[in-house]
Amino acid sequence: MTGFIRWLGVAAISILAASVHAQDWPAKPVRFIVPWPAGGLNDLIARVYNDEVSKAIRQPVVVDFKAGAGGRIGITELARAAPDGYTIGMGNLGPLTIYPHLYKTLPYDVRKDLVPVTMFAVSPQVLVVTNKLPAKDVGELVALAKKEPGKLNYASVGIGSLQHLALQLVLTKAGAQMVHVPYKGTSESLPNLIAGEVHAMIDTLPVLLTQIRAGKIRALAVTTPQRVPQLPDVPTLTEAGYPEVDAVSWYAVMVPTGTPEAIISRLYAEYTAAAQTPAVKKFLLEQGLIYLPNTREQFAARIQAESERWGRIVQDQKISLD
Repeated sequence: MTGFIRWLGVAAISILAASVHAQDWPAKPVRFIVPWPAGGLNDLIARVYNDEVSKAIRQPVVVDFKAGAGGRIGITELARAAPDGYTIGMGNLGPLTIYPHLYKTLPYDVRKDLVPVTMFAVSPQVLVVTNKLPAKDVGELVALAKKEPGKLNYASVGIGSLQHLALQLVLTKAGAQMVHVPYKGTSESLPNLIAGEVHAMIDTLPVLLTQIRAGKIRALAVTTPQRVPQLPDVPTLTEAGYPEVDAVSWYAVMVPTGTPEAIISRLYAEYTAAAQTPAVKKFLLEQGLIYLPNTREQFAARIQAESERWGRIVQDQKISLD
């Protein structure tokens, strides 16, 4: 009995210490892991939000790039970090909802190792084609692919990526065939699309918008349920007859499991407030990004729903890595 009482005392002290620690947070700079290379969209989004959050919490939120393996290296480091509120990071659709179904083994478990805080931006995807292809809409692209099966190709940023799965969904439903050509990134595939070596691709609006507006590539459809203000004349894939291809990339804040609830709540409040600042609103508009108000519960439910959805698609398409 004495031992049990002693255990209760130790447990109470530990809980009290964690509570005091959470109340004192942050007492030093916060590290924000971005599991992608510097200079990309994840970098830009993290910096503009973290600038605002840094002011609010009166401590620097320092971006730390841990790129590689399609985001798996950075997410693994985040999952294994001390849950003290001083290491947080960027979460994305691929590593959190697609990879668990794509890879036989992962060094992290999304449900057990990570806690979702908030989704702070989403990016519409756009189906584009090279100007050297005569297709003016999705129907014409599908007709060309059906006319000469296997002659046309499409690019993506990797096997099992959102861009790969979304366009493959269109082709599967249409009963058409195109050759999938995975690239390491859009910086490699986009020049080839402009040159006509790649015929089609789906990628994020911010990455493609400048080339679309310059007339160097042709936008056929967006993947959002409604048209986007940056491309008001471009129809949705739903309008084109593909309602199941409702797909957006998203960018979010995640923390390691075990992070004190008080700290998670504070992070949620600060990143939500940052989304309403003039600087962030201006940035999102310029980049073609959208802020979708979401509670922690809504974001967690979205991760679960998208995981189930993309898991079914990966299984149906018989896609696997490792």
